[in-house]
Amino acid sequence: MPTLTSVLTDPARRRRVIEDAAQVVEAEVAGKGGLTGIAIKTGFAVVKKAKPDFVPGSMNMLMDEFAGKIDPFWEKCQAEGADARGYFTKHAHPIADALLGITDQKARNVAGPIRAVYDKLRPEAKKHVVDAMPRLGDLVKKHASA
Repeated sequence: MPTLTSVLTDPARRRRVIEDAAQVVEAEVAGKGGLTGIAIKTGFAVVKKAKPDFVPGSMNMLMDEFAGKIDPFWEKCQAEGADARGYFTKHAHPIADALLGITDQKARNVAGPIRAVYDKLRPEAKKHVVDAMPRLGDLVKKHASA
């Protein structure tokens, strides 16, 4: 049974995972509404203006660590014969905590507008990562099932 970590060792497959992960981020941001959505979209625009390749670059930088945190959930999902989207949604909170632990650690080493945006949006981050679980489950299934 392939894992996301094993898929990332192939440069061509890694590139596709990174592209799809960046699309997940873009779709999640685009789908946000209300005042929080405005703040997220504004912050995202500031970051992308400061660093246009921020999303794919960040995904590439974080993906190995993310995969290491995601793989145990994927393995349990497969062992249970569960649907990835449903499994990731059901286990959204511990998965979000694992992923945010990585980004929190990375954010400590960043300065400037990117850090300011992260600090401003971080209090609501878990809710948004939890909301992204169906898409994350789809991404993992797409790439780690092949």
